[in-house]
Amino acid sequence: MPFPTPDLPEAVAHGFRAAVDEAARHVGATAPNPPVGCALLDRDGVILAVGGHHRAGTPHAEIQAINQCRERGLLDRAHTAVVTLEPCNHTGRTGPCSQALLATPVRTIWIGLRDPNPHVEGGGADYLHQHGCSVHVLQPVPTHAAALAACRSLLAPFAHFMRTGQPWITVKQALDATGSMVPPAGQTTFSAPASLDLAHKLRRATDAVITASGTIRADSPALTVRRVADHPGRAPRILAICTRRGEVDEAYLLAARARGFDVRVCTDIAALPDMLGQAGVTWAMVEAGPALLAEIVARNLWHDWLTITADGSGMDRYDVRVREGDVTPLRLFPELSGMKE
Repeated sequence: MPFPTPDLPEAVAHGFRAAVDEAARHVGATAPNPPVGCALLDRDGVILAVGGHHRAGTPHAEIQAINQCRERGLLDRAHTAVVTLEPCNHTGRTGPCSQALLATPVRTIWIGLRDPNPHVEGGGADYLHQHGCSVHVLQPVPTHAAALAACRSLLAPFAHFMRTGQPWITVKQALDATGSMVPPAGQTTFSAPASLDLAHKLRRATDAVITASGTIRADSPALTVRRVADHPGRAPRILAICTRRGEVDEAYLLAARARGFDVRVCTDIAALPDMLGQAGVTWAMVEAGPALLAEIVARNLWHDWLTITADGSGMDRYDVRVREGDVTPLRLFPELSGMKE
């Protein structure tokens, strides 16, 4: 059903920014569910509460925001809901968010994206419209552009997963000023501290790390989230090890499992996306050497590519490439949000 496309009020645009920011805090913990944010505004556009989906099986973003308003005694002022993804209209482990919104005074709903899940019967947007709400869905028009881009970046891995059953794959590659991936003798990295922080934020945001047996033999990397706090209580992150011969050091495998990884060994890289998709991975990051990266390029298995280049000044250069289109979840990170391909 088409919905009206009015200009985006500044208060609603601010609501979208708050909702995306809150959802982004939980990216990496919600799979196989999408990260979603919701802001509730009063009639004057003041944000009353902002909720985000934390992980599968916990209350959705809309319920989080409604509960916050109720606890603060502000629910009677709720007028507009701003949601990054269409409210669900079905009962799973949680109840329908469309019905929860109808049980509040909210009667204006702004939606970032329609639900891309083909297995969901009946849209929350249509349900809310049929029950007297004023519903608006962001469109590719100039006044909606910034909010729509933020919502699409937030939901890119989930939307891709829903379309294909496979994860969004990000490559993170660190280079020195000469283009080499090999650190100087006696060092494990040449990246600046800020770049190392960014790398660990990326690990936290993804559901799986992809590496190669050659990388393990050369560096024995931990591949854990260390420089920033990881999501508490999240499901075990998958470590996918690519190796043609299926040989991986047993001591490394035991240590990786002790670090909390769900380790999967892949001997056929062409089967890697399906293997990860069947495990519920929506976003995976590649951290490996040039041999695996060359295979990934040859088979078009990547979706976006972050290159971190050290220039020796202590201020690394970041470059982001997107294989198709212009949407990338890398834009969620402040360090990369303003970059052009």
